[in-house]
Formats: sequence, C-alpha cells, structure tokens
Amino acid sequence: TRLFLHKRLFTLYKLHRLTVQLVKSRLWLSLGDLMFGNYMGQANLHVFDEWCGSTTDSLRNNVHFPLHPHIRTTVKALAVAPQQINYGLRIFGYLHPPADGEYVFALSSHDNSELWLSSDQSPLNLLLRAWVGKTGAEWTAPGEYDKFLHQTSTSIRLSNQTRYFFEVILKQNNQGTDHVVVAVSTQSRQTISFLNIVESRHFLLFCSTDESSLMIGDIAHIPQTAASHERNNVQKPNSAPDMQREDPRDTFYQVPMINSTLLSGLLPDCVYKPSYTINGYKLERYQGLDYVHLSYIYPNDHTRLTHLDTETTCYYRIKPQSFNSYMNVTKPLVHKGKPAAHSTIKPPKTEVHIEDKVDAVEPSELGDLSLDQWDWEEPIVQSMPVEANSNEKTKWTQTFKINNLGYQGQQSHALNMKCRLTGNIQIQEAEVQAIVEAYMDKFNQTHRGWTLERMVNVVMNVDVRNGKRYLLELEVREESGVLLRLSQYIYALKSTPSPPEKQLKLCNPVGFRWTPEAVVHFVIPVKNQARWVHLLIRDVENLVKDTGDLNFNLILTDFKSTDMNIEEALAKSKIPRYQYKKLNGNFERSRGLQEGINLIKDPHSIVFLFDLHIRFPSSIIDLIRKHCVEASPMDARGLWEVQGFGLLGIYKSDLDRVGGMNTREFKDRWGGEDWELLDRILEGGLEVERFYMRNFYHHFHTKRGMWMSNHS
Repeated sequence: TRLFLHKRLFTLYKLHRLTVQLVKSRLWLSLGDLMFGNYMGQANLHVFDEWCGSTTDSLRNNVHFPLHPHIRTTVKALAVAPQQINYGLRIFGYLHPPADGEYVFALSSHDNSELWLSSDQSPLNLLLRAWVGKTGAEWTAPGEYDKFLHQTSTSIRLSNQTRYFFEVILKQNNQGTDHVVVAVSTQSRQTISFLNIVESRHFLLFCSTDESSLMIGDIAHIPQTAASHERNNVQKPNSAPDMQREDPRDTFYQVPMINSTLLSGLLPDCVYKPSYTINGYKLERYQGLDYVHLSYIYPNDHTRLTHLDTETTCYYRIKPQSFNSYMNVTKPLVHKGKPAAHSTIKPPKTEVHIEDKVDAVEPSELGDLSLDQWDWEEPIVQSMPVEANSNEKTKWTQTFKINNLGYQGQQSHALNMKCRLTGNIQIQEAEVQAIVEAYMDKFNQTHRGWTLERMVNVVMNVDVRNGKRYLLELEVREESGVLLRLSQYIYALKSTPSPPEKQLKLCNPVGFRWTPEAVVHFVIPVKNQARWVHLLIRDVENLVKDTGDLNFNLILTDFKSTDMNIEEALAKSKIPRYQYKKLNGNFERSRGLQEGINLIKDPHSIVFLFDLHIRFPSSIIDLIRKHCVEASPMDARGLWEVQGFGLLGIYKSDLDRVGGMNTREFKDRWGGEDWELLDRILEGGLEVERFYMRNFYHHFHTKRGMWMSNHS
C-alpha cells in the first residue's frame, strides 16, 4: 500500500515526540522496529478449526498442526475469545518487558491451555511455564487465576534489553465460554492479587513474521518448537488433582517448634468471647447446623474439587453460561491477516489516503502525551474497504477485557449443605500480609535478628460483630540460621472505622491456645470388619513410625467380632499405646463410642471420635490438636461429606460436660447422632470450627456385617 504524506514536517514532529516517550519509558526500540518491522503491538495467531477434543495433546494429534492452520492472522492482546466451538489456537511471537524485574504469568482458559516462554529470543529455549489441565476436564472462568495450582508460573527474571519468544496453545471443545487469557504480575507467586492482561499497553508484543502476503504452502517461517511437538518432550506435567499434590502444610509438624516463652507478652491480652456462641439456650433438634460456619485459609490448599467441575458446577455464584456477560469483547474493525485454507479471496491492495487525518490534528493539541496515549498501533480504517468474508476472519481476532472478579471472594462462610465441590475459602492475601507483617513487627521489637521465611498456613475465623481470630503458622529463621515453627492463635479486634494496616489492633485471646503435647485418643467402635481393622492397625503403625509422636492412643471397642481376634492383633502390633474393650449385643455406634470415651481418665486429653474406614495423613495428630476435622473420599473422584459431623475432636472434659454420646436414643441405627451431639455442644457454649482437610479420605466399603449380631 502506498501512503501519500504531504505534511512531512508535522509527521516527523510526531515521530520525534513518540521517540522521546519511548526513551523515557526505557523501551529501547529502533525506529525501524517502530514503523516497519516486527509488527509491534501484535502477535501471530494460527487457527485450527473444526477439530474435536479438549486437551492440548488432541490438538497436536491434528495432522495439519502446526504447519497448516486454517487461518493465519494477528491479535493485539493475549486475551482471545472467538466465541466458537471445536477449535485450537496457537499464538506466538515476542514479549518485550517494560522494565527489568521479576514477573509472574498466569493463564485462564476454557478448555486446556499452555503458556510457553523462552529464556531469551530463541524459540529453541522454550519452557512450559503455566498450564490449565492435561486431561481435558479442566477449565476456568474468564479471569480466574487461582483455580489450579499450575495456572501461575514461578517468578521469572526478565530483562528490558531482551525480547522473549512465547507460545500459547489452546484447545476448545463444544461447550462453555471459550477464551484464553495470559496475565502478568510483578509480585511474588505467593502474593499475586491482581494481574494485568498481557497486551501492548503493558508488554510490547511483536509478531514473529508478517504473514499477510504468504500462501498456504509458505511454511518455512513457522516455528516448530517444544510446544508444538510436546508429545515427544520430556516435560510431562503430572495430571493428578491439585489436592493430592505436596503442600508445605503436610509436613510442617516436622519443623521444631519455637520456644513458647518467646511468644509470651508480644501482644496485649484481650477477652475472647465470640458473639456467635450460645450458652443456656435450648436448641431445636438439629438446629445446631445453623450456628456452624466455615473457617478461611491461606494460601490456597486446593481442597476445592476443581477436577470435578462441570458446566453445571455449584461453585460459582453465577451460572457458567453467563460468564460472557462479564467480558468486554473488542471486535476488530479490520482484519490484517490472510486465510490459509479454504478461502480463495485474497486481500486487495488499496491506497489509503491519510493526509486529511494528519491535517485534522494540530501540534498544539498534542501536549505532553504519555506513552499509553499514543495510538501508534490503531489502524485508520475509515477509507478502507471491508472484504466480503471479513466476518469469518475477524471473529478469531476478538480480544476482551475482564476485571479480576475474585471468585473466591464471592464465597460465603455459611455452611452449604448442597454443594459438595467447594473446599476451604481463601483469605484475601492483602489481609494476611497486613496481619503477618503487624505481628512480625511486634515480634522483632522484642527479638531482633529473626526473619520470616514463609507463611505456611493461616486459618481465619470471622466474628462479624467482634473481630477475627487467626491461627498463624509461620516458618521463622532465628539469628543463627535455624528454621523454627511458629504456631499461635491471635485476635484482631474490630474497629470502626477500620484502622490503617500499621495500626491493626492485635491481641492475645486469653484462654484460647492449643497444647502441642496434648494426648489424642482415637475412639473407634467395630464389629466383624476384619479387613478394615487390619488396615487400621497397619496405618496407625505407619503413623507412629512417621511422626514419632507417642502422645497418641488408639481405643477399639469390639461388639464380639467373630472374624478376627482384635485383642491379639493389637498385642502383636507395633502400636505403643492402645486400649481394647469387648462389648456384648448388636453393634451400636453411639454406645461403642461412649464406652471408649469412658476408658479415658485424663480430662485434659483430646477425644477424637473416629471412623474405621478412613485414610488419614501423617499430620492428623497435629491437626486434631489445633482443629476439629471432617473427611472426603480416597482417589479424589468423590465428593466432600458436607452433612457429616461424626468425626469430632474435643477435650474429654468438654465432652463429659455436655453429656457424651446419646446412647439412649441412638442404639442399633446410624445417622443423626452426630447432629444431636452438635446441638448439645453448642448449647454448652462451646465454639465449633469446621474446615476441609487435605489428604483425609473415607474408604468406600460395604456395611455388611456391621449392624447384625452375626457376620454374614
């Protein structure tokens, strides 16, 4: 296309001002790059249409991938929403960071996607940085960056002096709100709170090659990379659900505990009396469920069953079909690409006269424009003809903007007895940072030379009237370099109006502390469950071996099992502490539990009402000492048991005070005894904490033989 420019002086003035702005922003580009080279502000987009499947590997199975796409075009932002079905996308080009620094990238898509980024400008050095799923079942809502563990990259050091080759792969099936977004943050991976979409305003994009005049057979320029042929690559991400991956919480009990005397007197004492507890008030049967709420956690422990989300998921407050209403889609007015397959229409060469446009702007109107205000990428399209088939082509270059909707922040801490996919609710990271920084400031005022190594776990319980209770679990490093575990409850009093972060009113909740040495008693009633009893004994032996924790006792009450000699099996085991009691009659869960409770003499030990068919983590004893717990199935394809309260941790003195198990009403039937006990616990003025526990599963099992006098 020939450009007729008559007002050269003014044009040169514009170029001069723009160059000054670029220099000020440290975006070191040559004038050739700016005006004629590399298609600045755009990235190559290749479309592989009419191809089924949801996984990126299914796209790689396409015989035309990656050399012969249906459409070759460009996009101006790494946020694409074609609003089509059954296709794959490959977006590639170069990123130019605005400044030297550490960057974290995140990916959001429907369905599976991958983000690859080179360590330099060479496509040969591509590395897989982030991805959404590998099985085809994984997807995210638009702008949702915390659903899966590997959606965010590790922190990547980038230089302003280098362009970095990148590649994005997307595979979309025939359902859901199709999209792919790459976002970026300059914060650390653990503290990402807001991510900007990668577009020319924040990161300069460059096309790898101008493909506008190329034919289908022109393929020599198309990069063939580890991303486009990843089937033969050794980088195969683990497709196990995120909730089954390792987490620092799982082994934090192994870190030596800080001397508790160092924590004494750090914060002023305050009376701890939650407004939601009740005492002396008689509840209706099972009304106690209305007085229990969930705790919040940080960081994400991935207890949400994301791998089971469907298009009818109960997690989101809005229907997934309505996600597109939150997306501000930008439809390009002109398509600057070339169809590479079934289209026979070639873009016509057209003279574009822009002299009138230049005349319309006077130098005095420019002022001191910032770099963002220069629309050097914006095409002048008023006099350009639109091709007959442009709608078919431009749909693929639709980009969109969406705010960080904070799907986690939309969750309520009220019990949801209908949705069995939701896991623990996350605390806003800004709040956690403010609390931990304020606490460590107090700590360092007394103990100099200590540093915070990492925030391993924070649990928050909200009292909307009085304030918030936090369990801080921090890994700290003393001056000598030794790493220690700090695990303490603190309270943040509610203030009106809310004070600045540095003036948070933190205090020590008097009478609310956990005892790391408390003895924990597992109480389990059994009858004719030999296979499961043998498994339990083996699991407990491994628990003792892994933890070395001797403040633990197993109590089995046996309703005359005929399929094994339980007492003899316990005697032969390597369990250091256990108690056994044989009972007569039919199996009664409430009675069996109460008979086991009666064997405990120390009122200051913890009773854990347990179930025989449970797989528990090695951190279970430590967790019981800090919390009450609840369970879920084994291979992560089941659902949370949101209605069950049968797994209960409580001090013996408190259980005795509320009357223990109801053995009068609940004899040879199962169900309801846990809710009834919950009522009495709340009536006694006790506080109930409820949350989802990692690696705590209920085995599938038959109930045959459990409730009958004889094994069958």
